Amino acid sequence: MIQLPLVFLPGMMCDARLYMHQIVSLSRRYTLHFAPVCGKDSVREMAEEVLEHCPSRFVLLGLSLGGMVAMEILAQAADRVCGVVLLDTSPLADSDDIRQIRERQIEQARAGHLHQLLLGQVMPLFHLDGENGAKTADTFLAMALGMGKEVFERQSRALQTRPDQQENLKKAGAPALILCGRNDWLCPLDVHQLMHNLMSGSHLEIIEDAGHMPTLEQPEATTAAIERWLERSITQT
Repeated sequence: MIQLPLVFLPGMMCDARLYMHQIVSLSRRYTLHFAPVCGKDSVREMAEEVLEHCPSRFVLLGLSLGGMVAMEILAQAADRVCGVVLLDTSPLADSDDIRQIRERQIEQARAGHLHQLLLGQVMPLFHLDGENGAKTADTFLAMALGMGKEVFERQSRALQTRPDQQENLKKAGAPALILCGRNDWLCPLDVHQLMHNLMSGSHLEIIEDAGHMPTLEQPEATTAAIERWLERSITQT
């Protein structure tokens, strides 16, 4: 049996540490690719850049912004995507109110207040209150500060201008796992139920005692859910 390569797409202000447990576990059986999404300021361009460097056929795994880029890759190159895992993300475009909030956040970051912005406005929405919540918060903060204010602005612009992907999800034929932390306030459960309803044949998995970053908050449960789905849905002979 040939295992399809897995392409990991990170969330906003995250690097490969977001998936450290999954990378260690899945690398025993799969070829893994990590694709940063920090060099462009639109989801469309991020998707194009990922596609330039991906294998010809692959399975996508994307959390939050990474999930939005994964949906855009489905729209641009559905024939290359053999499966997709959408974690703690949303197919919906930003509302006008959220776009305005992002504009103010960009100004704060430009003014040198990224650290305070992350602590006061961004991270509370993640609801990282489980047993690994504090450790996850520390890991995210380290990743985000390492990325810096320029990446924050580019990724905020991409989020501001991202398209609604609901119609594209209806057309997607690849197997799909929709996974989220039950306590995610930023991309709540009802949004994942919406994606599950839009994608025929998709599987919905809810990770207990987790918020926006179940890959770090509940790494064993998240990895096990992904592995079960891969074994059931993605093995290529």
